[in-house]
Amino acid sequence: MLEIFYPDHEAQNAYEIDYKGLYERGYRGVIFDIDNTLVPHGAPADGRAADFFAGLRKLGFRTVLLSNNKEPRVKSFADSVASEYIFNAGKPGRAGYEKAMERMGTLPESTLFVGDQLFTDVWGARRAGIVTYLVKPIHPREEIQIVLKRRLERIVLFFYHRRRKNA
Repeated sequence: MLEIFYPDHEAQNAYEIDYKGLYERGYRGVIFDIDNTLVPHGAPADGRAADFFAGLRKLGFRTVLLSNNKEPRVKSFADSVASEYIFNAGKPGRAGYEKAMERMGTLPESTLFVGDQLFTDVWGARRAGIVTYLVKPIHPREEIQIVLKRRLERIVLFFYHRRRKNA
């Protein structure tokens, strides 16, 4: 039952994933969460994020930022990194992920999702048939509702890691 929340892959952070290797394997689009995935919660895009997105474009990737935040937050970040975006995405619903793939011109089998939360990011992407990367949150400061979800995530990740160890 908990398997619906399991990520396909884990990474220390969004910046250290082997995107070149993934591109060579046929992936063409990457959907990203923003807060605590690319920058600390509420922080603006920094030079590292802008350079990172420029590098992804140079490899040939299309990108979409998918966030449950309001448009001013998402648009300002997207403008700084030159990416398309979807705000008020309704994660973990599938519609936002499907809209992101439509904008990128990709299918689930050629799309990746990178995010820091199991119950919104990973679960929604899995429901849309997209390969998922769960990254560690960048910063420990989070809104109270996310802090509560993190406690539940620890339980799910315990069983996820135990299953991987025994596989």
